Amino acid sequence: MPGDAPRARRHRFGTPDVSLGRQLDAGGTPSTRNAGWMWLLYAGLGFLGGQVLAAVVVAVAAALAGQYHQLTALSKLSEPPTWFVLSTLFGLWGGFFGAAVLASRLRGTKHLVPDIGLRFRWIDLLGVPIGVGGQFLVALVYVPIAPHVHDFHERFSAPAQRLTGGSHGAGYAAIAVATVVGAPFFEEVFFRGVLLRALARLFGRWGGWVGPTLAIVISGTLFGLAHAESLQLLGLAIFGVVLGIVSYRTGRLGMNMVAHASFNAVALSAVILPVCVGGRGLV
Repeated sequence: MPGDAPRARRHRFGTPDVSLGRQLDAGGTPSTRNAGWMWLLYAGLGFLGGQVLAAVVVAVAAALAGQYHQLTALSKLSEPPTWFVLSTLFGLWGGFFGAAVLASRLRGTKHLVPDIGLRFRWIDLLGVPIGVGGQFLVALVYVPIAPHVHDFHERFSAPAQRLTGGSHGAGYAAIAVATVVGAPFFEEVFFRGVLLRALARLFGRWGGWVGPTLAIVISGTLFGLAHAESLQLLGLAIFGVVLGIVSYRTGRLGMNMVAHASFNAVALSAVILPVCVGGRGLV
C-alpha cells in the first residue's frame, strides 16, 4: 500500500521524523479526502459524545456521593469538588479517545498508534521549553489587553482556580495528574491526532503553504474554543497553533504531549504555589 513505507520508517527507533504533509502525500491516514471528511465527522461525534458522557459520569458520581439532588448547584460553584471536576474530565476524554478509535477502525488501518502518530522519541523533551515558552508567549499577548479588562488577573486565573480550588490533600494530587498527564494525552490525541490530520488531508498542499497553514490555524482555534473560556480564548488558540506546527513538522504527537504537559504544569504551579506560600497548605 502507498502508506506502508513511511509507516515502516516511523516504527524504526531513532529515524528522522517525517512531516505530516509528507506522510499524507505518501498515503498516510486519513488516506483520501473522503476519509478526511469522515475523520472530521468522527471528531464532531467524539466531541458531542464527550459532552454527553461527561454529564452521565458526573450524574453517576453524584449519585454515589449522595449529592445527586445538588448537582445543579454544584455545577455553578466557582470551586466544585474534586470528584465533580474529575468526572467531567473523564467523560470528555472518553469522547475524545472514542473519536480516534472510530477514525482508526472505520477509516484508517485499524492500528491506532501509527494512524494518529502516537510515538515518542528522546528529542520530544524539547517540548518542555516549548510549553514553558508558550506560557510566556501567552503572557506577552495579554500585556496590552490586561489594563482594559476589569479584574483581569482574577478572571484570567478563574478556570485554573475552578479546577483546583475545591481540592485538598490527595485531591490536589489527582487534579495535578489529570492536568499534567491526562489532559495533554487525550487532547492531543483528539485535536492533533484526529482533527489536524483530517484538516491537513482536506486542505492538502493547496497554495503551497496555505493549505497546511489553514489546517493548523483552524485546529488551533477550535482547540481554544473547546475550552469555552472567552478571556482565555486568544491565548489558548495561539498555543493550539504552536502545538499544530509542532505536530505537522514532526508528524507525531510525542513532542506535543510533552509541550502541552509543560504548559499545563506552569499554569497549575501558578495556582498551587501561592496557596502553599500563603499557608493554606495542600491538606
